[in-house]
Parts: sequence; C-alpha cells; structure tokens
Amino acid sequence: MAAPIVVGTDGSPSASVALEWAADDAARKGLPLRVVHVVHHLPYVGATHVVPGLEDALTRAGRRILDEAERIAWRGRPDIEVSVALLDGSPEHVLVAEAAQASELVVGSRGRGGFAGMLLGSVSSYVAGRVAVPVVVVRPDHTPARVEVVVGIDESGECDSALGYAFEQARLLDCPLRAVHGWQLASEISSGWFIHDLEDVKRMRERLARGALAAWRAAYPGVPVEVEVVHEHPVTALVRASRDAVMLVVGSHGRGPLGSAVLGSVSRGVLHHARCPVAVVRPPAAGPTAPT
Repeated sequence: MAAPIVVGTDGSPSASVALEWAADDAARKGLPLRVVHVVHHLPYVGATHVVPGLEDALTRAGRRILDEAERIAWRGRPDIEVSVALLDGSPEHVLVAEAAQASELVVGSRGRGGFAGMLLGSVSSYVAGRVAVPVVVVRPDHTPARVEVVVGIDESGECDSALGYAFEQARLLDCPLRAVHGWQLASEISSGWFIHDLEDVKRMRERLARGALAAWRAAYPGVPVEVEVVHEHPVTALVRASRDAVMLVVGSHGRGPLGSAVLGSVSRGVLHHARCPVAVVRPPAAGPTAPT
C-alpha cells in the first residue's frame, strides 16, 4: 500500500486550509490521505488536579473535529481514500512519529494555540526539518497572482531533492516552474577590499543554476522553467517570489549541532515570512540524487 499523505488538524481555520491542500495533493498524486488529531492532555490535566469528565470531553471534541475533517476532505474529491486517527500526546511529537510512515506531512502555519499575528506556530516550526519526508506548511489567506511553483536553488549541490519535488508538483499542477537563486558577495568584497565585476559573477551564478537544473529539465520536458538569479539575500528573493506563487519549495540542510534536526537559515527564514504554502524537503540520508 502506498504511504499516505498525513495532515494534522485541530479544527482551527489554519488547519482546515492545510487539510484542503493535503486533500488536493492526495487527489493529484493518487495517494491515500490520513488525517490526525492529537488530544494533548498536559495543559489541562495535572498530577494533583483532575478536572472531572475533561478527558471524555476532549475525546468527543476530537471525534467531532475528525468527522468534519472527513467531510472537508471528500468534498469535491469523492474518489480519494481517507482515514482518520485520534491520538494522545504532544502534537509535534505525534506528527513526527506519524511522518515515519508517510510520503508527506502537511500542517497549518498556526493552530489554535498560536498568538495573533504570528506567521509560524510552534508545531509547524518543530516538525519542519525533523522528518525525512517533505513537510508542507500551509498558510491561509493567500491568493497567488499567477499559477507557478517556485523553488530555491543554491550552490551546495544538496538541492536536488527539493528540485525533484518542485518539478513533480509543477507537472501535476500543469504550471511553470521558477527556480530562484539569490546570492550576495562576501562583506570584504562588497565593502571594497576586492574589486569584482558583478556582471561576471552573475553570469557565473547563472551557469551554476542552469547546470543544477539540467538533469531535471531533461526528466520533465513538459514543465516550462524560468531561472531567476538575483543579487540579494536568498530569503529576501524567495519571500518576494512567494507572493505570486502557488507553492515555494526549499531544501533543508541545516548544519547545527543537532544535525538534521536543525533547519538551515534560509529554510527557517522562508517558513517565517513566505506567503504561499512552503514545502521543506530534506535530502535522503545517502545524499541527493539527480535523475539520470
């Protein structure tokens, strides 16, 4: 059986938007959809004080949330396979565990526990970069100016997994792909210690970007591709591009002391500031592989 797309829901408006996105993606990919609601008892039930009937109330509320989630998932998509799960624990840890058997994990940008004005909640921030499968963080109230998928590319050679995910989404959505490479000169160079021809540097960057895309363009000849190389911080370039996109895809290769549990600075910055759904795609443990 194919691994499902897993989506977390708490019944909040943000979670409902994420559920709709996940159901659409499951329909596009022909994959089952697993909807998970986590009952988190810790904020309400302590060791010294138990609220009578609270656990039953939380369970009943969770079942109502999942019943409504099923209705949302099937609305307009009668052919997708939907299953639901009511689980106990902390939402972020349960979702990380669920991702181990998933093809993709989808979450809303901010659940019921978030503060007004926050763009990224604690659960979505926690799971991105901690699981092996792509994590899609969906933000509500975004209407793109055009239908295109944007993918961030860099010179690390570790963006192939993100490119593969982005090309496949563009194929399924039947839309163009825009590959964005933002770059900056080192501070010593930009401050005048060294003299460089910026046009020469830009042309070199463009060659690198087109080289990174070559194998994927050959594998997806039906996907129109635009390459954008800009002299600005990668987060700034990608956030600007996200305003007009249906999806933004970035790699995750943080190099902090926790290894794969740490997001890179670009993916973290994009998650906090991008306006469209963001997919964070980690390279496989054996290293990314371009199509042959």
